Amino acid sequence: MKRAVYFEFGTPEKVLQAEEAPTPEPGPGQVRVRMMLSAVHNHDLMTIAGQYGFKPNLPAVPGTEAVGRVDALGEGVTHLSLGQRVAGGAEGTWAQFYLADAARLVPVPDSVDDETACQLVSMPLSAKMLLDSLGVKSGEWIAINAANGAVGKLLSQFGAEQGVRVLGLVRREAAVAEMAALGFSDVVATEGESWAEAVREKTGGAPIVRGIESLGGEGAGQLASILADGAELISFGAMTGQPLKLSAGELLFRNITVKGFWGAKPPVKPERIGQLLGELVADAAAGKLTLDIEAAYAIDQVGEAARASGEAGRKGKIAIRG
Repeated sequence: MKRAVYFEFGTPEKVLQAEEAPTPEPGPGQVRVRMMLSAVHNHDLMTIAGQYGFKPNLPAVPGTEAVGRVDALGEGVTHLSLGQRVAGGAEGTWAQFYLADAARLVPVPDSVDDETACQLVSMPLSAKMLLDSLGVKSGEWIAINAANGAVGKLLSQFGAEQGVRVLGLVRREAAVAEMAALGFSDVVATEGESWAEAVREKTGGAPIVRGIESLGGEGAGQLASILADGAELISFGAMTGQPLKLSAGELLFRNITVKGFWGAKPPVKPERIGQLLGELVADAAAGKLTLDIEAAYAIDQVGEAARASGEAGRKGKIAIRG
C-alpha cells in the first residue's frame, strides 16, 4: 500500500514523502480501514513540524481523522462490519489503509458526504466541547478571532442554536462579505482603524464575556482589548506560531483570565463527549452540518497538499484521498 511518511521534523512540504509499505493487520479491538478521504488539520502540520503537544516516534505516518470503509476486523470487534463506512479519529490516516480503535469510529449514514465525514470529529467536536465548557448563557456575547476558519464558523453555528451571541473577528474586509454570504452577520474585520467601534455597534455595547483566541502573537491582545473586565480569554490555537502577546494591564487592571483548551484533554466528561458526537452525526445526516473541502490531493502529492493547507483565503479544508 502507499502511505505518506516523514523521517524528521520540519517544514511539512519539505519533509513529507510517499512510500510503499506493507498493509497493516488489526489487533484486538482494532479495525483496518480503507481510507477514502482524510482531512489535513493544522495540528497535523504542527505535529510534522515538531511543534505540537506531543512528538511521535520517527519515522511517522501523519493524519488523525478520515472517512473510509472497514476492510478487516480485529479480535473482539462486533459492532462494526466489513464494508461499513466509518469516520473518526485515528493515527496514520494519510495512507491507503490505516488501523483505528473500533471504539473511536462512528458509522456514517449515506446522507453524509465524504467531504463532511472526513472532518466530522476533530473540528466540530472540538467546537462543541469548547462551547460546552465556556459556561455562557443564552443572550451573552463571546468573541472569536480567525472566525472564517472551520472552528469559527462552527462555533457561530452551534452558539446560535443555543442563543449564545458570537462575534467573529477576521483580518480582511473581504472575509466579512464571504461570511455574510454564509449567513454569519456578526463579523468585523480588524484591518481598519475603527474596528473596535464596529464591534461596539455589533454588540450594542453589551459585555463580551469570553474570547476564543486562535492566532497567537498580536491576536491575543487585540481580542483581549474588546473583552469585558473579568472576562476569560481561552487560547485555542496558534496559527501564527507566535507566543501570546498580552499587556500586563489587561491582566492586572481588568482582571482578565487566560486559559488553554486542547481537544485531546478537554474539560468534558467522556459520556458528554459521546452525546456531543451523536449530535454531530445526527446534524450531518439531517443536512444541518456540511463541511467543505477546497481540494483533495493524492498521497503522492502530500507535500503539495501541506503547502496548499497553509495558503490564506481557502474556503474549505485540504484533504488527502486514498
